[in-house]
Amino acid sequence: MKLLIIQQKMIGDVLTTSILFEALKAAHPNAELHYVINTHTFPVVENNPYIDKFLFVTPEIEQSKIKFYKFLKSIRHEHYDAVVDVYGKLSSALISYSSKAKIKSAYHKSYTAFIYNKTINRLTSPKHNSSLAIENRMRLVECLDVPFKSYSPKIYLTDQEVLDAKLYLSQSGIDLSKTLFMISVLGSNSIKTYPFEYMAKLLDTIVETNPEAQLLFNYIPKQKEDAKAIYDYCNSQTQQQIFFNVFGKSLREFLAITKHCTALIGNEGGANNMAKALDIPTFTIFSPYLNKQNWFGENETNQHVAVHLLDTLNYTIEEAKAQPEMYYKKFKPEFISPILKTFVTNLS
Repeated sequence: MKLLIIQQKMIGDVLTTSILFEALKAAHPNAELHYVINTHTFPVVENNPYIDKFLFVTPEIEQSKIKFYKFLKSIRHEHYDAVVDVYGKLSSALISYSSKAKIKSAYHKSYTAFIYNKTINRLTSPKHNSSLAIENRMRLVECLDVPFKSYSPKIYLTDQEVLDAKLYLSQSGIDLSKTLFMISVLGSNSIKTYPFEYMAKLLDTIVETNPEAQLLFNYIPKQKEDAKAIYDYCNSQTQQQIFFNVFGKSLREFLAITKHCTALIGNEGGANNMAKALDIPTFTIFSPYLNKQNWFGENETNQHVAVHLLDTLNYTIEEAKAQPEMYYKKFKPEFISPILKTFVTNLS
């Protein structure tokens, strides 16, 4: 059996969807499994032993109708038995249609339903105490006789990558015998970013709780100014514990550095999912307008903690979507600090 799974765009989505390959290999050990992804997301699934072949949607393919058409022709020539479209957009629908596979599975959408012969409606609440991201993906492969199991995404680093990161951290003045936290100081955009002054107060709380804690900031070059603003809001003791200029120059370097961290703390996003896939504890701050159940399951609470304004105040997600900044202002550090102290203390 030859199967294709389609998951374009976001890094966190590509990583989460990778669970399907482990599930499919468990149910069909001899199956040949291919993965359609965007080129920039490859680092989080590189070396995954369950994926037999990657098919990359490059920027050139996205920008050229002719190159996209050639890509579709190459899909047809693979002669897939089944296609699982997790992405669910026009481009992936065209890929699914071009495959001519006998089984085509996707989330139900009225305008693309005619392309697929197996469609499901997304769950709105979990049935197995996993995140909805996991449970809904697993339902897409039920038609391939794959039973539900709460798989967790995994990232596969090489021994050399881990060693190189260890040397880099040591040479940068990091004491790996002491607590080291990766701080996801910024979200993917402003409405997914905990207010700067609030975040600084939480970082002060971390250092007050564990004065030997060392802090790394996760940011990309274009975010440096915002990351520095958060650093400036911290008190002097906290600033002394922040290694502001120590960070990975690539996604794989970031992953290898995170592998040496005690935990990752900060805004919800791809970095949190990557830390979990590296088996690193996480403390996640969800934006008030997001549904925590989408990306956090009750079965994760032995190692991971997630906080949401709805845990403290009553409101509707729709209200927060209309005024995200106002609701983030309501999510004061005092609501989070006691939970964060317990998390840090338990890791010490």
